Amino acid sequence: MFKFMRIAPLLMAQPLDTALEVKGWVRTRRDAKGGFSFLEINDGSCLANLQVVADSGLVNYESEIKRLTTGCAVRVAGDLVVSPARGQAVELRCRELTVYGWAPAETYPLQKKHHSFEFLRSMTHLRPRTNSLAAVARIRSALALALHRFFAERGFFYVHTPIITTNDCEGAGEMFTVTALDLNNLPRQDDRVDFSRDFFGRQASLTVSGQLEAEAYALALGNVYTFGPTFRAEHSNTSRHLAEFWMVEPEMAFCDLAGDVDLAEEFLKYLLASVQTECAAELTLFGQFIDPGLHDRLAMVLEQDFARITYTEAVDRLLKADRAFEFPVRWGADLQSEHERYLAEEVFKRPVVVTDYPRAIKPFYMRTNDDGRTVAAMDILLPGVGELIGGSQREERYDVLLERLAETGLRQEDYEWYLDLRRYGSAPHAGFGMGFERLVQFATGMANIREVIPFPRAR
Repeated sequence: MFKFMRIAPLLMAQPLDTALEVKGWVRTRRDAKGGFSFLEINDGSCLANLQVVADSGLVNYESEIKRLTTGCAVRVAGDLVVSPARGQAVELRCRELTVYGWAPAETYPLQKKHHSFEFLRSMTHLRPRTNSLAAVARIRSALALALHRFFAERGFFYVHTPIITTNDCEGAGEMFTVTALDLNNLPRQDDRVDFSRDFFGRQASLTVSGQLEAEAYALALGNVYTFGPTFRAEHSNTSRHLAEFWMVEPEMAFCDLAGDVDLAEEFLKYLLASVQTECAAELTLFGQFIDPGLHDRLAMVLEQDFARITYTEAVDRLLKADRAFEFPVRWGADLQSEHERYLAEEVFKRPVVVTDYPRAIKPFYMRTNDDGRTVAAMDILLPGVGELIGGSQREERYDVLLERLAETGLRQEDYEWYLDLRRYGSAPHAGFGMGFERLVQFATGMANIREVIPFPRAR
């Protein structure tokens, strides 16, 4: 009787002289003199392969084993023994080998050891079989588990917010419309689509954020978070933008901007420390082949306090910079990626929290400061990435929120439920959002965001 084990725990425990069974995919086959074949098997559980030694006495040695090529799916049963070869502690002496699926060498596209990421992007269904993309997937999984653990340890409740919404959280209008109307025969009124005849009786879209709904639950449960897919219909074909991406969004009742910043810094350090512990081999791979500065950058986040400055101070620093920026710097304009990276990489050389942005460039829900010109907002900027986290204290005052809705051109009737949160038992509260893929980019050193999500959706 053979005991089934995944390769990762097998290599960790190394249960010698045990009859084991593994299942995975052939990475390489090398035939040796004397009637032996050496197979490298990987099952996706870790970066390392397991060496299997198969001899010519096996009944299917000539008919199947010597025909194995990269990509074949197999079951191997045998005895785990000390390996005499350098570079590996153990190997599996094969007693049985079953081929589940062949991968003909003449057509299987992943025969070479090295392929460009652009080439792999053309076959997203096969690219997780490569070392680099499989490592990204394991790091992504570890980070997702760590974020749930972080919030659970602090008493947060996980809330599932809607994917289909009639609210535009950001006020930007860059949303995908969801409709059940016949696109070949759209009903119209005054030269516009008549959405009153649609499924919901009004225009609906894919969400850009779960924040507004999370606020409703924070003002009932205290501390909550949402983690799910969000959508932006941006016309951006860059290495940093996706049309579909995942957002982490905590909301905390009885919390101000300072508490919001403290939690965000603690959150980021917790996640990166977790992935260092749980995915050390994957980080070594990325440090060697993708981003030589990766380990130093991770250490910089973990070992230093984040710098904290106001938006006004940031603009002053940028105006005094001894360099030319592509986008002009002026008070009242949003900071561009080049400005954010300059502050994090050249001025402070560590993560930077920028607070108190101009009211005119921020969404309606951010709390207006006493100066009337700025809002209690914050962005966390990281070297190599720019903005990773954005958040704010939310506007809890009914009259001010009503004024902000009018300022930004949003209809009051669409946000009556949101105003109710201020009419009944309003309380100070705050939260932030983090694009999950940008965190995975930072943790892996991957240059293009399309490499850190399983199936990228982008223009």
